[in-house]
Amino acid sequence: MSKISVVRYGVYWVSLDPTEGHEVQKRRPCVVVSPDAMHRTNMAVVCPCTTSIHNRWAHRIQVNFNGRDNEIMPDQIRAVSLKRFGSYICTLPPDVIERLREVIAKLYTV
Repeated sequence: MSKISVVRYGVYWVSLDPTEGHEVQKRRPCVVVSPDAMHRTNMAVVCPCTTSIHNRWAHRIQVNFNGRDNEIMPDQIRAVSLKRFGSYICTLPPDVIERLREVIAKLYTV
């Protein structure tokens, strides 16, 4: 995959292989959560998405894009090279962005 311009809270196809252990794998939609300034380093921090929905998991966020129900997985957050990025899918709506920010803060604030 070639380097593309990415923006915070945009959803893009990202190739996550190779992986180890319980890391999510394959090409899947990912939400960019890193600030745009970080992308000048050719890296981005992303939250992968899945179509396996877990309504009772408070650390997962349900959203619909690309005509399908998806779940954002902040518990699988990771840094990836921009070379792993494919095409743009959409940008998250403001209410979902706010919920994502809240969940990330709860998961990673010490």
